[in-house]
Amino acid sequence: MKNIKYVLLSAILIGFTACNDEADFEDQLDNPTVEVVLPDLTAGEADFSNYIAVGASFSGGFTDNALFIAGQQNSFPNLLSQKFALVGGGDFTQPLMNDNIGGFVLGTQVVSNPRLFFNGSGPAVLPATPTTQITDVLTGNFNNYGIPGAKSYHLGVAGYGTLNPYFGRMASSAGATVLGDAVAQNPTFFTLSEIGGNDVLGYATSGGVGVDQTGNIDPSTYGSNDITDPNVFAASFSASVDALTANGAKGVVANLPYITSLAHFTTVPYNPVPLDAATAAALNQGYAAYNGGLQQAFAALDGTGLFTAEELAQRTISFSESANNALVIIDETLTDLGAINPAFAGIPQYRQATADDLFVLPLSSLIPQGYGTQIPLEDKWALIPSEQLALQTATDAYNATIEAIAASKGLALVDFKGILQEASTTGIQSGNFILTTDLVTGGLISLDGVHLTSRGYALMANEMMKAIDTTYGTNFEASGNLIDAGEYPTNYPATLQ
Repeated sequence: MKNIKYVLLSAILIGFTACNDEADFEDQLDNPTVEVVLPDLTAGEADFSNYIAVGASFSGGFTDNALFIAGQQNSFPNLLSQKFALVGGGDFTQPLMNDNIGGFVLGTQVVSNPRLFFNGSGPAVLPATPTTQITDVLTGNFNNYGIPGAKSYHLGVAGYGTLNPYFGRMASSAGATVLGDAVAQNPTFFTLSEIGGNDVLGYATSGGVGVDQTGNIDPSTYGSNDITDPNVFAASFSASVDALTANGAKGVVANLPYITSLAHFTTVPYNPVPLDAATAAALNQGYAAYNGGLQQAFAALDGTGLFTAEELAQRTISFSESANNALVIIDETLTDLGAINPAFAGIPQYRQATADDLFVLPLSSLIPQGYGTQIPLEDKWALIPSEQLALQTATDAYNATIEAIAASKGLALVDFKGILQEASTTGIQSGNFILTTDLVTGGLISLDGVHLTSRGYALMANEMMKAIDTTYGTNFEASGNLIDAGEYPTNYPATLQ
């Protein structure tokens, strides 16, 4: 571990510096072993006797687009509980799925797909049938309230189990709330993590087809792909923290990364289309009428400022004999020429993508079928810059709330945003590994492009322990009790079922 290496290096250097003559130096060489004594693990000001995790899919251990036993066992809350058990922590019970297949069935009908696995060329759906009935309800008290799909304001919704089967299978009653059930366990320590992630995720994965609800404080009017108003988030997050700390519990919270730095949005390039000369010429012929219509509109509107030469160039479609032709997208922010002059009503809002555009992962399988060339891409496939800005603005507002409340309550804070930013640029060191956000090969992000691998969740647990050390005086890191993330898998074989 890093701290041990530093201790060894320091001890050796001190020994060399203290040598007064050649004999002393030879003695050091003859006895190179330095015994390192680490301090005992201490709980500091924290009481881990009853640890409760509240959150969404990350807390649940969701990975490879599903919840399943192995992923749940490697969830960061379960990994944390094993370390907490070394210093007074109690049992940690999770609402385990029935199998390692993932997904749900209703009777014999599959209503939620199995997990993904790597088939040698890319992610694929596991060819197996789930065994977890969506209507099954588990009994007992639970410690992990990581509910996949939960948005910030869902935590206090009575009867949320009827809307979300992951909570429905563990809810204490038909009318229970996630927060109410969690608080009823009387936690002495808690994690409240990635709350707010789902408040922007649906908008992002749908290519921005939802609505940015900033300014609308009535979440009952929101669609599933909408961005939550920051004031709604602030009220929900504050209520959650107030409830969890009411009996004096301490805890750790995490801020939110920019979701667009995840592999789901960075894997498909804007210019992935290889074309030979003949195919490029055929495509150009197919767009000739469109380009001609643009030229006519520009000639009629030139000088009015309503349709500029810059926009004309931006909207003109052109393919070439090249390995890197840009995709064609429909961009509704472009000038609606038909609204200016009905004679131009038939000219669509096409343009070719640039490096500023992002594309959702499922598009990758459709590009060979002509999507983005013969078939211009609908809004649902792309996040254009204005949509990315909406996501970033909301995330910044959520993080301001998280950080302010953490400071006011004296809670430990993990900079998950910074961690993901580092991973998506230079990579982040974890033991002997450099983890990145690259799909399949990066080690951090699972096959769905959004959720973490088990190795990634181990890294997350370590970052939480470091924050707990700083805030509450524990010494997980100094005592050598951080997790070796390299011992945890980056994906699971198809044979694991």
